Amino acid sequence: MALEITDSNFEELVLKADKPVLIDFWAEWCGPCRMVGPVVDEIATEYDGKAVVGKVNVDNNPEISVRFGIRNIPALLYFKNGEVVDKQVGAVPKSVLVEKLDKQL
Repeated sequence: MALEITDSNFEELVLKADKPVLIDFWAEWCGPCRMVGPVVDEIATEYDGKAVVGKVNVDNNPEISVRFGIRNIPALLYFKNGEVVDKQVGAVPKSVLVEKLDKQL
């Protein structure tokens, strides 16, 4: 299961992480987000111990969303050493998300 990332724990869980991080920016009302959500949870389980995988509800955490210019969701950002190194906007197959994450390992 993916971690719940919030405005208050973002720095600790994402920016200070010693592993690559995949964050799914989503909202409950977003249809494509509901398609991607279970895939992100699968990736979280498969990459446990190798990467940090989390979700940010954009409605509840506007600070992070504005900080990274999230205008369309689902938006998936890949972080390494506290920096955004890749991103994916929109619903895509799991293989696309995993390929981008593998590049960060």
